[in-house]
Amino acid sequence: MSHKKRKNIIIWLIIAVVIIIAAWFGFGPGLNKPKSQNHVVTVGVVSINKSDQDIWDHTAALAKKKYGVSIKLKNFTDYNQPNKALKNGDIDLNSFQHYAFLKEWNKANHGDIVAIGRTQISPIRIYSKKYHKLSQLPDGATIAVPNDATNESRSLIVLKNAGLIKLRKNKALLTVADIVKNPHNLKIKEVSDDQCGRVVNSVDAAIVNNTFAIPAGLGEKQTIFVEPLNKDSEKWVNIICARKDQKDNQDYQAVVKAYQTVETKKLFKKYFGKMELPAWDIKF
Repeated sequence: MSHKKRKNIIIWLIIAVVIIIAAWFGFGPGLNKPKSQNHVVTVGVVSINKSDQDIWDHTAALAKKKYGVSIKLKNFTDYNQPNKALKNGDIDLNSFQHYAFLKEWNKANHGDIVAIGRTQISPIRIYSKKYHKLSQLPDGATIAVPNDATNESRSLIVLKNAGLIKLRKNKALLTVADIVKNPHNLKIKEVSDDQCGRVVNSVDAAIVNNTFAIPAGLGEKQTIFVEPLNKDSEKWVNIICARKDQKDNQDYQAVVKAYQTVETKKLFKKYFGKMELPAWDIKF
């Protein structure tokens, strides 16, 4: 091989090595670089109170510190908005609904929203200002229940679990027409959910969501039965939701991990006592 040829080969080898090194520094380390530490995840919520805000503030602080994810809350005024916003990509996650609500919304709106983590459950109660025990309810007692499809179904299941009625099986949403046995001849009075706490004075008992029970002055003293935590109540667990194609997104999973902590459990106990319970560790 001539000196000139050998010289050209060496030059080309040097060029090749330079290109490889440049490519490595330009792209190689990037393959193993940690994700940007300034990711923002927008979470849709509905009319949260100070206690809920404190829980999310704690979650946000931990998500930022441990996972490099910034949480931004977007507060909506009613339950019809957050799923639409999530479906349209206006927000990244939402946290306001339980499994049953999500199932019905997806069905009605051709949605593909899925749960990626549990937050809490709010067991509903049978309240009475006339009686101190469930066993004191007389035959023919009038019991008020919410008249919207989801909460009426839930309330009837509570009455079933209290041993007061029996219901038709294998039906997603139940109505009074699905009561198959009513041995105590209970009269079920259907009223709007925001009125259940108010009519408790004029009926024998009422099933009232926590949202309306506290403003109505209802608490442990007026409670004669608490919704049990079992397979019937699992569908009422509240959840953090994402679009199906984003359910494994690492930033979104980081939000769930930051929420589901021992410290969050302590905050639930501090603010809500037994009214709202952290649900990610509950076995149904």
